[in-house]
Amino acid sequence: MTVTPVLCLTDVHKAYARRPAVRGVSFTIPGGGITGILGPNGAGKSSLLKMILGILGPDDGSIALWGKAPEIGGLAKVGYLPEERGLYRKMKCAEIIAYFAQLKGVPASDAKKRARSLLDTHGLGTWADRPVKQLSKGMAQKVQILACVAHEPDLIILDEPFSGLDPVNQATVETLVTDLAAAGKTVLFSTHVMEHAERLCDRIILIGRGRKLFDGPVSDALGLVPRSAIVDVDQGFDAVGTLASRGFRAEAIEGGEDGAARVRISLSDASEGRRALTALLEAGAPLRQFEPNRPHLRDAFVQLVNAAEAA
Repeated sequence: MTVTPVLCLTDVHKAYARRPAVRGVSFTIPGGGITGILGPNGAGKSSLLKMILGILGPDDGSIALWGKAPEIGGLAKVGYLPEERGLYRKMKCAEIIAYFAQLKGVPASDAKKRARSLLDTHGLGTWADRPVKQLSKGMAQKVQILACVAHEPDLIILDEPFSGLDPVNQATVETLVTDLAAAGKTVLFSTHVMEHAERLCDRIILIGRGRKLFDGPVSDALGLVPRSAIVDVDQGFDAVGTLASRGFRAEAIEGGEDGAARVRISLSDASEGRRALTALLEAGAPLRQFEPNRPHLRDAFVQLVNAAEAA
């Protein structure tokens, strides 16, 4: 039995005043999990999301939600948090969530029950009858996300949901996103902050200058980053020569603390790092530090952007 994917983009293009914003982007989201659309500001992320929602039309290519072009029926199953925030500051928290649910077709009595249930579930029950203007920025963001899911959508699209939040409130919103995914929802969010995607996403789509540069699991993206380890040894010990004689690639670099000599070892994988450490110990190296460098998504993104520009 063939299952229709939640979302499918095929060779989508969009330009503003002949200036390309999205260039031939294609991807498919089968359903479930958390997918991040990553890229710097101006990469085309918001344009992609607005085309998925039917707010903008593509200049070329096609977009399908559950096998059909974006239309009222399909969009009723979508929850959307825009980058531009829009809460009515004088309305009470429960009222505003119920209001947005009713806009999506939920009967008034059900909308009011859902609003209070969502606030209770996510730790804001005591704020239900207080106006939005009394909320902190993080709490207001949480209420806005709850408002966009009050009609129980199957696909949730969040445009820069962590923008402007401090680390504590970012963590609060991250927990809400993971809770939604754990409940079986399909979550798609855009961000220019790679650390959020690294913590949250099952899959990432990297966008640079309107083009798709990568599409796959986070682990695959991290695998593109060259691995290395930093070694500090006492001055006078030839760590570079010792490693080279045992088949490792190493170079002396600046930065050793308290007079130590510092060496960077290039590694093909984590197991090679363990072998390099063993080789140094067997050679009697006066080690002060051996620290493998963990790859990060921002490193993968920089590498992919540089490769694309060189090509």
